[in-house]
Amino acid sequence: MAGKSFVLDTSALMAFIEKEEGAERVRDILLSKSIIIPWLSILETVYISQRELGEEEALTRYALLKKLNAKIIWNADEALLLNAARIKSTHSLSLADSVIAAITTQHHAILLHKDPEYIPLQDILDMEILPYKNKK
Repeated sequence: MAGKSFVLDTSALMAFIEKEEGAERVRDILLSKSIIIPWLSILETVYISQRELGEEEALTRYALLKKLNAKIIWNADEALLLNAARIKSTHSLSLADSVIAAITTQHHAILLHKDPEYIPLQDILDMEILPYKNKK
């Protein structure tokens, strides 16, 4: 696990931005590891922020994400498409999570998240799970 990159799911980005439990771990990884952010994680972060806090805050968060020392995956190639389709067809995941999982496997990376939807994928990809939010 030592030299692997980390793929940040939307839930990890939101934990960091909103200072949720696990934010310190995300910060430590951002400062010390190679980071990959799928464009879908950025899209989800921006639309959630816009819906909850307005367009100005959403654009501020988008600018913050673009300034991180991270490789942003903006495109999908055929191998990624077919891998995401395989994952989506065999697991109950959203389309975005299927693509993020495929990016993780394609880059032989570790998925950083706090989304229980990924748990069934523990047999096909490395992951680090942040503390889940307490349900109110």
